[in-house]
Amino acid sequence: MEVRYSPDQNGFKRMTTEELRKTFLIENLFQADEIPMVYSDIDRSITGSAVPKTRSLKLTATKKEMAAEYFCERREIGVINIGGSGKIILDGKEYIMNNKDALYIGRGVKDVEFISDDSNNPAQFYFVSYPAHKEYPSKHITYNDAIHRHLGSVETSNKRTIHQYIIPEILPTCQIAMGLTELEDGSVWNTMPAHTHQRRSEVYMYFNLKPDSFVVHLIGEPTETRHLIIRDRQAVLSTSWSLHSGCGTQSYSFIWAMGGENQVFDDMDWIPMENLK
Repeated sequence: MEVRYSPDQNGFKRMTTEELRKTFLIENLFQADEIPMVYSDIDRSITGSAVPKTRSLKLTATKKEMAAEYFCERREIGVINIGGSGKIILDGKEYIMNNKDALYIGRGVKDVEFISDDSNNPAQFYFVSYPAHKEYPSKHITYNDAIHRHLGSVETSNKRTIHQYIIPEILPTCQIAMGLTELEDGSVWNTMPAHTHQRRSEVYMYFNLKPDSFVVHLIGEPTETRHLIIRDRQAVLSTSWSLHSGCGTQSYSFIWAMGGENQVFDDMDWIPMENLK
């Protein structure tokens, strides 16, 4: 497991492009038959993926970073499948995971196993985990079970649908909230006007991008913005003080996951467009 440490606002202003990428960008996700993970000191999140192509994959704890006997000893996890059909087995109970299905894994689950139905079209499980203070039941949320919110417009190039899977209106969790946003053809902006939320951090993972396409993702304070070029199936860490917004060279999708003090989705500090620099 790779460990990342984040700078404060003053340190951020002095970082080079390469330093920004090494600190905030996760490039090595979705490796076949591997579970790459990044542990961040930003709300102690763990971001990872599992692509069980030729064999099943078991999620285990790392002694040094987690000091736990099993991964969910003191953690909860949100998972969304962006690949072929598969299943996740939690302590012997099987959950069928079709494309764009989600699964909340509660604290106390000891055995987590990822399996694909077809090695030629394997499941691609993306997950984000945060510390948990209480045990809540694990829950499968299908694409149809999610809350679908239609936002934006063609005129502002941000017509999109937000699919909310792991939010208080659907199930209780300790702190994680998670969902998937899909932009319509011709729309390229996400989360604009931009916002921050001091009460929680966020992780974005962009996908459905062609090999020659990318997203210009904005980070930093509203008056001191920087950007990262993000390719298909790469993730970016966002601190509580940083805005997070992006513009692509095509329409795309992204998974958002949040952890922190407040789980209310609309708890955002909006930034007036004229204040961005």
